[in-house]
Order: sequence, then C-alpha cells, then structure tokens
Amino acid sequence: MSVSTATFAANQPFPMLTIIVVLPALGALVVALVANRRTETARQIAILTTVATAAFAAFVLVAFHGDDTGFQFVTRQTWIDDLGISWALGVDGISLFLVVMTAIIFPISLLAAKPGHDDKAYYAWILILQSGCMGVFLALDLFVFFVFFELVLVPMYFLIGKWGHGDRIHAAMKFFLYTMFGSAFMLVGILATVLLNAKGTGGAITFDLVELAQNQAIATETARWLFLSFAIAFAVKVPMFPVHTWLPDAHTEAPTAGSVILAAVMLKLGTYGFIRFGLFLFPEAAVYFAPLFLTLGVVGIIYGAIVATVQRDLKRLVAYSSIAHLGFIILGIFALNTQGIEGGILQMVNHGVSTGALFILVGWIYERRHTRQIAELKGLQKVAPIFAAAFTLVMLSSIGVPGLNGFVGEFLVLIGAFASARWWAVVAAAGVILAAVYLLWAYQRVFHGTPDDDNADFPELRWHEGLVLLPLIGLIVFMGVYPKPVIERIEPAVVALIDHMEAEVPGFAENGGPTAPEGVELRDVRADDGHATDEEADH
Repeated sequence: MSVSTATFAANQPFPMLTIIVVLPALGALVVALVANRRTETARQIAILTTVATAAFAAFVLVAFHGDDTGFQFVTRQTWIDDLGISWALGVDGISLFLVVMTAIIFPISLLAAKPGHDDKAYYAWILILQSGCMGVFLALDLFVFFVFFELVLVPMYFLIGKWGHGDRIHAAMKFFLYTMFGSAFMLVGILATVLLNAKGTGGAITFDLVELAQNQAIATETARWLFLSFAIAFAVKVPMFPVHTWLPDAHTEAPTAGSVILAAVMLKLGTYGFIRFGLFLFPEAAVYFAPLFLTLGVVGIIYGAIVATVQRDLKRLVAYSSIAHLGFIILGIFALNTQGIEGGILQMVNHGVSTGALFILVGWIYERRHTRQIAELKGLQKVAPIFAAAFTLVMLSSIGVPGLNGFVGEFLVLIGAFASARWWAVVAAAGVILAAVYLLWAYQRVFHGTPDDDNADFPELRWHEGLVLLPLIGLIVFMGVYPKPVIERIEPAVVALIDHMEAEVPGFAENGGPTAPEGVELRDVRADDGHATDEEADH
C-alpha cells in the first residue's frame, strides 16, 4: 500500500499519542506550582513525568503493527474548522523509533546531571522541550507541526542561556536566530502550499499532511520553490553545511542535559522533516534537488570529521562529529531508495543513543576535572578503568565498529547511496576512516599514558552513573547485534514512501538514481489552477 493511499488506523478510544505529547507539558505545569524551596520535589516530579511518558511510548512500541504502512494510534480533532486545522497525530515506522528514543533520552538526561541553580525552572523547561519534540514527530497537520517545531526553540534557548557555560548568552542567541531565520521560510512555504493546493483542487483549505500529499495540484516550478522553503528550515535545524556554525557553540556552552537532548533528539527534527514533509509533499522536487543535498551531505561528512580532528575541547570535538554523522543521514535520505532511507532513519536513532552517551560521559569528565581541554586530561584509563571501558564502547559505536549499532546504520546508508549515487558514496566512505582517526586519537590523549598529579585522583564510574548509562549501552549492543526488529518496523513505511514517489514522479525508479533518465517527463505538471499548460507540459 502506498503512502498516498494509506488508510489510517481507527481512532483509538484512548488518545495514546495525545497523552505522550501533553503529559510532559502537564508535568511542567505541576513543577512550576511547586514551592521554590522544594527543589528535590521538582526533580522527582520531572523524572516521574518523563518515566511515565516513556511507559506510554513503550506501549505504543509493543502494540504497533509492524506490517502496516499507514499511520497508527491516530487522533484527529477539529481545531480551527474554517482554516482546515485539526489536532491530528499519528505514528508510523518512520517516526516510531524517534518517539521511543525521545522517551528514553529525556529521563536519562535528567538522571545524568543536575542544574546547580534554579531547579524548578530548569525541570519545567526540559519537560516543555520534551512535549515539543514529541509533537514534531507525531504531528500530521502542518500547522500543528509548525507550532511544535517552533516551540522547541524557547526552552532550549533558556537551557543554554541560563544553565550553560562560558559564553552561553552568545551561543543561545546564535542558536535562536539561526533557527528562527530558517523557520520563517518554512512558515511562508506552509501557507503557500496550503493556499495553492486549495486553489488548484478547487476544494477547501486543509493543513492535513496526507490530504495535501494525495491531492498535490501545484506547478512543478512552484513546488520546487516550496520544497526549498521547507528545506532551508530543516537544513538549519539538522544542521547541514554551510548553516552549521551555531551547533558547536550551542553544544559547547549548553549544560550536560541540554547537550544530550540537542544531539540525540533536536537535531533529528530536521532530518525527520526532510523525510516526512520534503520527500512526501514534494517528491519531484526532492528528486530534482537530490544531487545538491547529496553533495552538501558529503561535504558535511568530510568537513565535520576534519574539523573534529583539530579540536582541543573534547565536547567541541563531539559536537563536530555530529555534523559528520548527520551528513551520513542526509546522504541516506537523498539516496532515495529503501536501503538509504532505512539506514538514515536507523542512523538517527543510533546517533541519538551513541552521541547522547558521549555527551553524558564528557559532562561527567567536566564535573570531575572542571576542564574539557584534551591537553589537560591524561592517563584516565589507569585511575578509572571502568569509566574508560564505558567511554571506549560508546566511542566504538560512534565510529561504526561491526557488532555495535553505528555500523548497521552506516552500512545501510552506504549500500543505498552506492546503488543510486555511487560517487557520493565513495567519497563519504572516507568519512568512516576519518571518524576513527579523530575519536581514537582523542581517546589516546585523554585515557592513555601516565596520569599527572591533576588526574591521579580522577574518580571511577559510580554505581548510579553506571545505571544511567546501562540502557544506552544495552541499546548500542542490541541494535548492533540484532537490528532486525527495528528494521522490520521501519521498512513498510519506507517502502510505502518510495512507492508514493514512484507514483508521483514518472521515470523515477528506486535504484535508478536520484534523477530521472534524460528526456523522461517527471510528472504531470500543473499550473496553479490545477491544469497543465502547453509550455509546462513541453518543459
């Protein structure tokens, strides 16, 4: 069944997805009502709320029908009837594991580090951030999606600006301005898409994602411009080269929990947007611009790896490694075939788990030594071997060593890219080698050698810290050894998306490359009134 003809699962008597989105926001409200002096109570409420949200997400995972190509657990309620806006939520194989990963990362980030001051506000902002992230992954209405896409900026801005380190105000402002700039383009694109589609079909205005994709009635050239308006917002959020410069500053100055959430969850809002809205709403434009995004993805892989190699700050090194890993995700998405997109989705989850764990470990190093400078860290393996072992495992998963989760995603991405974008795949493969270089070299400088006086008393990994890391390490190993249950649930939705693209773009073949053969008309080109013109048909 193609996505364009997918049937929605019956409305659930219990609005499971609404609970997943709204529960963290309600928890934030309860935290805000707690007395200022009861900081431990605020922390307990925040942790309990995130754990409860994870329990609901786990129920969705268990009850999810892996062979269904449509959206499941759908909630649909009219919100603004005159404008065709509805509270529409749904989950499929593309969004399922991003929702589950988000549900796992938030309680772990709360347990991994405390704010140090203004605890109530800190926990309230994190819960609002979780609500926004869940809303992005579950929204099936463009207006609802945009609201949640913008909502996440506010709590992250305050988390960096108030609880961050060093030049945190500059980093927070840079993050906010970059992402607001990109989102302004998307808002224009959403409004234009909705209005032009209503004009082309002669029907009512609707913001419904599936309805817009089914009844696309926008001229090809116009659709390409609209795709770019969405793509700018997603590229900034990823972030892709060359709009990536806000990321190292935001990661470096953010508190530990902020860095974990930013890397593991928020960066995926952009890559998810490319799949859910870019490829689904504008399949011809996605095919047309695929070479551009493949090139930018490969540049990001090589650039991020090279710049990471020369970093002196351990946290900044991990930040630049994210640019390289996200380049792999972009490469997989715009390979425009089943293996590539599956690998991209899997790599979103893998990167969230591995890089989230790396930021937690780097945060603990900073708590112990009050420095992240690689030159000031030496010989930690001798004084804290268990800590070093945990760091090694997470680092190897980030490199993509076989048997750990990072290998599976990168392998699928490269297979998909090689099938449809061979030369980009060949260049991107060098990024795997460079990843081993900068991570292993950093590990050698930080953990090998003889510890000096400053590092001789470096504390070993504590038992409660080990419990925090255990779920992430378990996922790293499980998804590396046995990824089948994950891939089986992702694949039907990805196949349906490819079928939708093939139906909308005549001449496009899944393994025929990101561009159609020369001389093949890509699709029936419609004018804005819904009818093809002679000139456009010739074009």
